[in-house]
Amino acid sequence: MSDATRPVPLLPPETVHLIRDTCLCLGVQRAARKLARRFDAALRPFGLTNGQFSLMVALNQPAPPPMGRLAPFLGMDPSTLTAAVKPLARRGLLVVEPDPDDRRSRRLRITAEGVALLEQAVEVWRAEHAALEQGLDPGQGDALRQGLERLG
Repeated sequence: MSDATRPVPLLPPETVHLIRDTCLCLGVQRAARKLARRFDAALRPFGLTNGQFSLMVALNQPAPPPMGRLAPFLGMDPSTLTAAVKPLARRGLLVVEPDPDDRRSRRLRITAEGVALLEQAVEVWRAEHAALEQGLDPGQGDALRQGLERLG
């Protein structure tokens, strides 16, 4: 019998069920994927994903943030942020600028076109978010946000 056809000893089903039913990481990942699909669909008419929307909202501030500070805020590594920025920059929704304090660093600035798109997208986000919260028990949304904050 070759290694490819030899039965592999598996974890006991009780262990698999314990992880399936109690793992916070798995639960959060599954919920995050469902929420991402929901908001991706809602933001699709604007040509945005929920991640791009969140990135643009994070740029809506007077001073353009450095990419090195923005990546951890968004829960991304720098290379993922760089990849996320490129299509938005090509569309003229944001610009990448050298950091005046450190020429090796880059800052991200939202453009007027980006703000105009956000103004439209925010209305859809508000409606989708309100519908999502209406599906929860009273106070459950706040409790979930607080619990997630404690985990992070």
